Amino acid sequence: MDQLAIGKFITLKRKEKNLTQEQLAEQLNISNKTVSKWETGKCMPDYSVIKNLCEVLEITISELMDGEEEKEIIRSYDEEQTLELLRRVQELERQKNTLYGMLLIVMGIAMLAIAQTLGGSAVRDFFAGLFLGMSIAEMLVGVYVVGKGIAK
Repeated sequence: MDQLAIGKFITLKRKEKNLTQEQLAEQLNISNKTVSKWETGKCMPDYSVIKNLCEVLEITISELMDGEEEKEIIRSYDEEQTLELLRRVQELERQKNTLYGMLLIVMGIAMLAIAQTLGGSAVRDFFAGLFLGMSIAEMLVGVYVVGKGIAK
């Protein structure tokens, strides 16, 4: 899947329908910034709106994923299978990000343990403080990433 090609295809089809980004977004109950991100190739449409997007633009899901109108080809999968595959891919992406967040939290806890074992001289106190600060920062970023993943 080429996000840039898909974005250009969405733009082309939207303009063929004489729709603005805002009008398309309204029909899909999303923000026009989301449509803009799709069209610039910064992100892909979420699986939950793909079916509606294709209906509005009067294209198939296969055409959307290919980023071009269908040619005379035989597909070995149907649109429901494609949607299910997209849903699974996006769910795995969310799980991966949540796992990264948890890893940051665990690393932060490990650095906190290291910070607690250091100390006693000026140099050791400096490194203990450095590790303490880094561990807190890692844990905060980890909590943010996990929270963001759960919120989606």
